[in-house]
Amino acid sequence: MSQSENERFNQSPEAGAVAPCWSCKQPVAARALFCHSCGAVQAPGQLDHFARLGVAPGFDLDLDRLEKQYLGFQRAMHPDRFVTKTAKERAIAEQQAVSMNEAYETLKDPLRRAAYLLERAGTTAAVDKDQTVHDPELLMEAMEAREQLSEVATIDDLEKLQVEAGAKAIDLISQLSKAFAADDLDAANRAATRMKYWRKFLEESRARRAALEDAL
Repeated sequence: MSQSENERFNQSPEAGAVAPCWSCKQPVAARALFCHSCGAVQAPGQLDHFARLGVAPGFDLDLDRLEKQYLGFQRAMHPDRFVTKTAKERAIAEQQAVSMNEAYETLKDPLRRAAYLLERAGTTAAVDKDQTVHDPELLMEAMEAREQLSEVATIDDLEKLQVEAGAKAIDLISQLSKAFAADDLDAANRAATRMKYWRKFLEESRARRAALEDAL
């Protein structure tokens, strides 16, 4: 995390919030896993995914750092560390682990991360709402791609379609990065919708490949 990102993160409401420890009632930082006074494990709290994993909010994440943060927190919450603790502490540790897992699964995936950032910014993410697509260009591409997929007769031809679809999905990650950097939420929403479609197409192409292989 750069110095400017670190400053911005530390100044966020989530990072600076405090709450009383459930055990000793002393103040504890919202992001703290354990009470600084009595050592009791703390409940997850109402943190966003970025604050929970200690990374600056944004679409362009250092995924290696994200994974290291996640694995470190998960080790701290491993059930083996709480076998001698009370049932309440074991339950709280499990809640922490579940919350961290949800945060990690959301942030590591570019499409889920984009949708989360849109919701976080107060914008309805079309990819999460299964809304009708109002993108004529995408609708035309989708119709043509599905027609090609239904007519493909060989594995080689299918792989060409898969490579093209994969390249489009990768390019959309770049488009999402630029859109969020420019704070253009409409463009980000459109790019996320398109990425969702091409991912679905790739899933359908894998099913088509299985059918072709069974027919050999």
